[in-house]
Amino acid sequence: MDPCRAFLADLSDGNQRKTRKAGSFFAFFTAVGQVLGYAAGSYSKLHRLLPFTSTQACNVYCANLKTCFLISITLLLILTIIALSTVSEDPISRFSEEKKDKAVPFWGELLSALKEFPRSMWFLLLAMSLNSTAWFGFKMYDTDWVGREVYGGVVGGKLYSSGVSAGSLGLMLMAAVAGVTALAVMLVVRGVKGGNRVWGCANLLLAVCLAMTVCITKVAETTRQHTVASGGATAPAAGLKAATLSLFAVMGIAQAITYIIPISLASIFCSSFGGGQGLSLGVLNIAGVIPQLVVSLTSGPWDQLFGGGNLPAFVVGAIAAAANGVFLLALFPSPPRTDHDSSSSSVLKITISAPSH
Repeated sequence: MDPCRAFLADLSDGNQRKTRKAGSFFAFFTAVGQVLGYAAGSYSKLHRLLPFTSTQACNVYCANLKTCFLISITLLLILTIIALSTVSEDPISRFSEEKKDKAVPFWGELLSALKEFPRSMWFLLLAMSLNSTAWFGFKMYDTDWVGREVYGGVVGGKLYSSGVSAGSLGLMLMAAVAGVTALAVMLVVRGVKGGNRVWGCANLLLAVCLAMTVCITKVAETTRQHTVASGGATAPAAGLKAATLSLFAVMGIAQAITYIIPISLASIFCSSFGGGQGLSLGVLNIAGVIPQLVVSLTSGPWDQLFGGGNLPAFVVGAIAAAANGVFLLALFPSPPRTDHDSSSSSVLKITISAPSH
């Protein structure tokens, strides 16, 4: 996915309007793929398409998983061949001449880019780190949270499996909403003075959603106590299921904006100081991956410190999202307006550029 983003940024050639459109379509087609993937994974008879995947050592769930992998591999090969055969990229002569003059190793080029980064790019890296911290805990444990905290099941039990299935449905709804948002964000949102404000509002929305996981969990626990006292554990009420699925759906809005805005800002900032698109996006990805490593290593012990469960990691994510939202709205610099993009700003009022003074 990340090389695709860098490729789209290079094709946009610093044009903010093209960069935003490329990010929107990237988020849309990513969402389409996720919806199809979740739908295929939830279809219990998928393995019948490839009967050889079902063996004595591999039950229905295992066979479905293998079938999904094989279908994904086939689609990737086909689409990669089509892309390599039909999409052409014109080399930029000035970059070619620079590379002919002196070949710089990757790490040297990376360190050189870090030295040349303006303050706005460092602010973007900090915002990306906070955003990644906010998202990753939920991304790791979303279906487990539904199975354990919402449905009250144990791993391997019937209630837990039902909860995981409900969580998968929620992820599919999240992807669907993200796809719609990716297309609507360029056309519906107007009068926004800078993409950082859109991203900041999305982070505040994410913080509210992560905080709502605590409320949903507490309601589910209270309901289970009454249910057990009445004669046995059952699946949560329809209202609680609807609230959980609605939470996933609303988070799709924040997810789409997260796919679009940071990449657009990185492309704009790197073009303003002459940095390469691919290298700048690579550094941005590193800023997102490092917090993910920290969260994955510390979330387990952190959860155990508070008695187990997934809520401690979600609360940390909510705090990180809220802090990032305030940072983006109050301290983050607005991106510069480019000359070739100013002509289109009157048509598309959602800009990743600052208003002219």
